[in-house]
Amino acid sequence: MPDFSGAIQNFFGKGFSWGWLACVPLAIVVVLGWGLAAHAQDEPLTAEDVQTVLDNIWILVAAILVIFMNAGFGMLETGFCRQKNAVNILAKNLIVFALATLAFWAIGFSFLAAPSGGWIGLGGFFLSGTPETYALEEGVGLTVPVFFLFQAAFAGTAATIVSGAVAERIKFMDFLIFSLLLTGIAYPISASWTWNGDGWLGALGFSDFAGSTIVHSVGGWAALMGAAFLGPRIGKYQDGQVNAIPGHNMSIAMLGCLILWIGWFGFNPGSELAASTAVPYIAVTTNLAAAGGAVAATATAWVLSGKPDLSMIINGVLAGLVAITAGCDGVSYLGAVVIGLIGGVLVVFAVGFFDSIKIDDPVGAISVHLVNGIWGTLAVGLFNMESGLFYGGGFGQLGVQILGILSYGLFTVVMSSIFWIVLKSTLGIRVTPEEEMKGLDIAEHGMEAYSGFLKDASDMGSVS
Repeated sequence: MPDFSGAIQNFFGKGFSWGWLACVPLAIVVVLGWGLAAHAQDEPLTAEDVQTVLDNIWILVAAILVIFMNAGFGMLETGFCRQKNAVNILAKNLIVFALATLAFWAIGFSFLAAPSGGWIGLGGFFLSGTPETYALEEGVGLTVPVFFLFQAAFAGTAATIVSGAVAERIKFMDFLIFSLLLTGIAYPISASWTWNGDGWLGALGFSDFAGSTIVHSVGGWAALMGAAFLGPRIGKYQDGQVNAIPGHNMSIAMLGCLILWIGWFGFNPGSELAASTAVPYIAVTTNLAAAGGAVAATATAWVLSGKPDLSMIINGVLAGLVAITAGCDGVSYLGAVVIGLIGGVLVVFAVGFFDSIKIDDPVGAISVHLVNGIWGTLAVGLFNMESGLFYGGGFGQLGVQILGILSYGLFTVVMSSIFWIVLKSTLGIRVTPEEEMKGLDIAEHGMEAYSGFLKDASDMGSVS
């Protein structure tokens, strides 16, 4: 039989790799598609047409980056928790985006983007509206599918924040139901107040560019109420002491943090909603704040405990990212660093504060997202180069920012409390003590994340 492989190697040279042949069909498809598109075009593309295409491609890429953040949340939360609950946490983080997508498609996107009269959008349910239904201009700027996908990714993030704070003791079904209610109803209604053209807070001048409050604080408030209604894990607080319950895999926690850091370059620059020259500027302010948060949290924890704590380095990065999210488009580079530095300090003290009031948050989600979401929103009123107090803008912007923080906080606390109370009084939101001690992987899912590995028998607490 002829040696075709050897002949091809001789023809292309010794450096030829068979992997490159896989690119040939793709290249043919691209060339043919390009030719057909050009042939179908009756008139040459205008600059406006090209800009529209670029805008949609960029926001599609940004949406994919934000969706990939679900992997980061999953890795981070799993690593920070015990191995006996790893499957449960991974399952929650995977299914929550599927649920968020469907709930947001059915009603949430309409609540957020359709004409609202200032409070809640109505019309175009199940993604059935035209561009005008969602305040998009026909043929210019973002298309409806791209705009929906980007907003759905944000909705999923709000629900994922809750997952970490209620980890290791919540019933799987109850978390799923809460996620549907949060992403389908509570989050999109409140988001419309600013991000809908008719929103009442946006009309007052409230500024939250990419969602320090609208996404992160909303998720943080919902997480806080969930952790409060659930109560702490067995053994977390005993005899007036706070007992550390270490995570089982800091390697994947660090990987999760890095995935989230990278994903934030879709989260913040993507919120420009266009392929403009502002995108790289926003990316730089985002990165500077993350770096500032990491350094400040590391130094603060080192001073307080005498050791550089990896978990605080991780949460410091995230604190800086959350804090800069509201103002990343309008602060200076120095302002971004300062915002990140303060966020890094805040997250360390916030973790201690919530432990002092016996709010058990296994991953520090409330300290990262709620506390620094509030800080980042306030920072707009201080550091924005056009309207901030430190730049001669007076107290006007700061006052509106405070109003927005209070409004979102009150609405989310009330709505999430209603959801949690109803679930607690009907299905019961917490697993039994026996199930908690056994681990939710076996109790809820009937499987192990690390089958065949020796289990750690040193889990704290006892069934009482």
